[in-house]
Amino acid sequence: MRAPHPHAANDPRAPAIEVRDLRKNYGDLEVLKGISVTARDGEVIAIIGGSGSGKSTFLRCINLLEQPNSGQILISGEEIKLKTSHRGLEPADRKQVERIRTNLAMVFQGFNLWQHMDILHNVIEVPVHVLGQPRDQAIATAEDMLRRVGLYEKRHAYPSFLSGGQQQRAAIARALAVEPSAMLFDEPTSALDPELVGEVLKVIKDIAGEGRTMMLVTHEMAFAREVADRVIFLHQGRIEEEGASDQIFSAPRSERLQKFLHSIR
Repeated sequence: MRAPHPHAANDPRAPAIEVRDLRKNYGDLEVLKGISVTARDGEVIAIIGGSGSGKSTFLRCINLLEQPNSGQILISGEEIKLKTSHRGLEPADRKQVERIRTNLAMVFQGFNLWQHMDILHNVIEVPVHVLGQPRDQAIATAEDMLRRVGLYEKRHAYPSFLSGGQQQRAAIARALAVEPSAMLFDEPTSALDPELVGEVLKVIKDIAGEGRTMMLVTHEMAFAREVADRVIFLHQGRIEEEGASDQIFSAPRSERLQKFLHSIR
């Protein structure tokens, strides 16, 4: 378990991610019912909950991969400009969103690697073609990131020749290559065979230990308890309980959280 941080109300660190009263519905189905969360610089927040609780939708709304219906999203104090459309709120300034996304990298369940590129070119694609980095600089950074995740020797391999765990580590290297200030992980081990989970969790744990802000949706409870400063339990689109990781897992107050933790043991 990570060392405890100051209580949120007294935490002097600047907010890295702020979400205020976020709501999302699909037709008549309300998936997020007014969620407010603040992740401060260097804080690791684990988001847990049952299937259909809104965990992944919440992360995807932060990165505007899903359009919320109302609410505010601020990254490093900068509010994302949103406008109303028939589908909900959509970006009012696409360039702002593109810029913010380079500081808010996301790692998905399904790796999302480009199959026609080797791993090295997967990692340098955004730095070179989106951020405009010199190719030599991007390659040097990519090779460093691949060393960090244990894939330097596989840099010229194509995704189809890698295991699921290796592909997910490559996806993490790709996310790190843009040097984000914060990272979002959406159940990064859920698509992996059980024997491959540990290698990915180790990489994420090492990143968390560097003091990088992270929001992590996970079903790995022991891992959440070990790496997270704070844990948020979602139930039917609302925050049912949140607190320090040790408190959440050792002394849950909510009856729903108690039942959830009991059901997965």
